[in-house]
Amino acid sequence: MEQTFDETGITLNGLAMRYYTEPGFKLGAFTHPDASIRRLAIDETKKGIDTLTSLGGNLMTLWMGQDGVDYSFQGNYEAMWDWTIQAITEIADYNQDINIALEYKPNDPRAFSLMPDAATTLLAIKDIARKNTGVVLDFAHVLYADEMPAFAAILISRYSKILGVHLNDGYGKWDNGLMVGTVHPLQTVELLVELKRIGYNRAIYFDTFPDNSGLDPVAESKTNLMTVKKLLKIADRLLDNSDLKKAIAQQNAPLSMKIVQTELLS
Repeated sequence: MEQTFDETGITLNGLAMRYYTEPGFKLGAFTHPDASIRRLAIDETKKGIDTLTSLGGNLMTLWMGQDGVDYSFQGNYEAMWDWTIQAITEIADYNQDINIALEYKPNDPRAFSLMPDAATTLLAIKDIARKNTGVVLDFAHVLYADEMPAFAAILISRYSKILGVHLNDGYGKWDNGLMVGTVHPLQTVELLVELKRIGYNRAIYFDTFPDNSGLDPVAESKTNLMTVKKLLKIADRLLDNSDLKKAIAQQNAPLSMKIVQTELLS
């Protein structure tokens, strides 16, 4: 990876930890009932931070897909919460120059995730109480959690900080990872407007899955880039549109839609 970065001039933004492929973490990473397994997950994350640092990145994203339950009466919720807070606090303290971002998701692979939505994740960050923690906002995960992406962005920016944005799309039933704007263009534009309003200036990722249907990943990436560049220009115009501001202030949906759809469809 380091050689590739040197040859291409690419700079690394961050890395992400994944625990679900390791059989030992089937019952959880930070929430496993065996303390030695929880220790292994924490130590593996620290190794990941060391690798991230050596490659010049500054963002470690944690998606704890294994941390949850599948059945009622399966987990000790209070203990699982405490173990998770303790683990992330230790990880955040390990290298305070590295930002630790929590990426929430309602479920998958566990039937119910310990951090399924924005509000629960923000409660965890409040308990962790470290300045180098925040949230990665994944568009498809937000839809999956039955949230409005722009509203989730407001909550996160108010009570913590958005450390990364994963743009993609889906039908809200699971994490489809479709190309940006293919199902929810309005919600995508509204999120981009809100990100501009709050001054978000970090990386935007395309967390999409071309392999699910055998798409050419290069063509898919180029399409995402083209779409987002166009939507960002639309977001710029909508951000400063006084008529749109008035319509929103009055909850005048027909007028709002007329203004936004004119921009989208012109």
